[in-house]
Amino acid sequence: MEGNEENVTKHVQLLEYIRHLKIGTKISVRGLAKELGVSEGTAYRAVKEAENAGLVVTRERVGTIRVEKRLRGASEQLTFGDVVEIVEGFVLGGREGLSKPLHKYVIGAMKEEAMAKYIDADSLLIVGNRDNAHLLALNQGAGVLITGGFETSAEVIQLANELSLPIISSRHDTFTVASMINRAIFDRLIKKKIMLVEDIVGDKPRSYYLKLSSTVSDFSRLVLETGELRFPVIDEWNRVIGIITRKDVIELDQNEAIEKCVVRKPVTATLKTSLASAAQLMASEGIDYLPIVDRNRKLITSVKRREVLDAMREAQKQPQLGETFDHLIWNGFVEERGPEGETRYNGIIIPQMATDLGTISEGVLVNLMTQAGYKAAQEKTGSDHVLENITTYFVRPVQIEDKISIVPRILEVSRLNCKLDIDIIHEDHKLICKAIMTLQAIDRV
Repeated sequence: MEGNEENVTKHVQLLEYIRHLKIGTKISVRGLAKELGVSEGTAYRAVKEAENAGLVVTRERVGTIRVEKRLRGASEQLTFGDVVEIVEGFVLGGREGLSKPLHKYVIGAMKEEAMAKYIDADSLLIVGNRDNAHLLALNQGAGVLITGGFETSAEVIQLANELSLPIISSRHDTFTVASMINRAIFDRLIKKKIMLVEDIVGDKPRSYYLKLSSTVSDFSRLVLETGELRFPVIDEWNRVIGIITRKDVIELDQNEAIEKCVVRKPVTATLKTSLASAAQLMASEGIDYLPIVDRNRKLITSVKRREVLDAMREAQKQPQLGETFDHLIWNGFVEERGPEGETRYNGIIIPQMATDLGTISEGVLVNLMTQAGYKAAQEKTGSDHVLENITTYFVRPVQIEDKISIVPRILEVSRLNCKLDIDIIHEDHKLICKAIMTLQAIDRV
């Protein structure tokens, strides 16, 4: 037992040591072990936990670096270190500045006098093997990305190291690296829009819990303290092994142990689970309480279904920051009323919907029918839904620039499900494809 306590103490000391390192400091497991007189295994575990906590990042060809911890929902800017990964580059100098956020990038396809007007602090100059342009950028507080696999002069590298401003080289051309960076920024905007469990947990305290040896009296005491009617049950290593609810203990005496009444192998989620997935999970399992665990199933906290649904509704009020494939596919479709008063979504088949063979992707057609189904179900019930099952029939081909109408019809609605029949019809009124789908409501309590 003493050995375990000693290991825990060393582990805490390692984490604190890492936490107080200067931002940009490069860390090695071997160096950490030697510095603090611990085994490399202990040092490795501490580095991994620091990485999970966002205190360090490990990048290929760069190594493990102490970084400023960024909270989700705060700035989602790329760092210079992110750029190294994105453009498959390598660092020539200024390595200590890799954790700095990137404000903007400037393509240096102009004379230096003109270039100077666009370069400011924390920006990134993308340019070829022009040493004078590299020096100009550094002196104005910007990093440099050299395209074409070129390097730079010793003078530039020395200045970069002095200013802690990265000089990065990539084998790709200017257009390619700019496209890669743009895509990364776009992806981050989408990720920022998608809320995770960690966004609603925040600094929420750890859940109240019981152990297998706890008694019904312990359960009753927690009910009085918290007002809750269910609690996770953990083992000696704080791993969630079950759930206990009021109905499970109602027939037991106060002095009896809860062990025989615990519901084993409960459904859990992690901090990285999306809110939509958590809501769907609780709806499909018929539960409204979800323990949140780490990768080792150790208890962190818990969330209720109502918390998840309220956060999802709030997120829907926020402006769209980036378009997913679903949004891109659905763009251009307009809701209208058909000749019999039914809702239709009219649009045009665009080239991006085609396959390499020139045919229209069946996956895109299924996506269009599914999105129409979601909209029809939401309008009918006021609830958000996810796809439970779908059967599709493809009747005739469709061409690029053909006009189509998507017609959803609700066949059956219950508290938890919505069944629909959906047609895609050509402008000449002929059927293109059909789907029968069942959607599951994720916000019905």
